[in-house]
Amino acid sequence: MTTSTGTELPAADRAPELVPLHAIFATDFCPILVAVTTAHTIAEVAAEVARHVEGHRVRALPYPKLVIHGGRVLPDDMTVAEAGIGPLDHIAVEYDIPDADTQQGVQS
Repeated sequence: MTTSTGTELPAADRAPELVPLHAIFATDFCPILVAVTTAHTIAEVAAEVARHVEGHRVRALPYPKLVIHGGRVLPDDMTVAEAGIGPLDHIAVEYDIPDADTQQGVQS
């Protein structure tokens, strides 16, 4: 969106825009297309991706979820706009499993 002076507004000052994302959830074999907006938080994005997969093709686990974009883990309170995520960018959503639980699962 451009102002009357011809300059573009910062992402935080614009109306939310639709951002379709290419996403994969944890150990799922099937990537999905998920629609979010630039105003969604990363926690909301993780929940939206999980909603389509968790309990359907991937067993739900009682751990928080992480969103990975461009090789970096994004903070939960960051918005899609602040993260610089654009239309059809690829994200991965993973469980944030503590090391003790991972090691315990390996020993079982």
